[in-house]
Amino acid sequence: MQRLKQIGQAFLFILVCQLAGASGALLTDAGGGSWYQMLDKPVFTPPSWVFAPAWITLYTLMGIAAYLIWRRRDVPGARFALGLFAAQLVLNAAWTPVFFGAHQVAAGFLVIVALWVVLAWTVRRFFPLSTVAGGLLVPYLLWVTYATVLNGAIWVLN
Repeated sequence: MQRLKQIGQAFLFILVCQLAGASGALLTDAGGGSWYQMLDKPVFTPPSWVFAPAWITLYTLMGIAAYLIWRRRDVPGARFALGLFAAQLVLNAAWTPVFFGAHQVAAGFLVIVALWVVLAWTVRRFFPLSTVAGGLLVPYLLWVTYATVLNGAIWVLN
């Protein structure tokens, strides 16, 4: 019974992360529509089909990482690390409406840079609490690094 409860709790963390990602897509034309298609983009822009499976995977890893830290919430520093995690999740959810919804490439760049900083801080705080949780966030940090460079390049080109 305890194992089933843990699986349910982990699923809840994954669901919250997935909903944070979906919220921006539901509120805006996250596919970009004609506005995004008309922007000049760098040669390293991935095809559109890459984003959905990448983000689904990353949000799942994020949820598991947050759950692992939540299980250690009584360890000094864990609650602060979870607060950082929540802050980066808010910034993550904010980027899509700013970039795609408001068509603000420069403002999107500022949001994603803030996301990168808070996420890097989160990863740094997760590792001492759980090397597995910290490791689960590394692909996300790498993807946000790439997305930051991509957003910056689109800003420069347009």
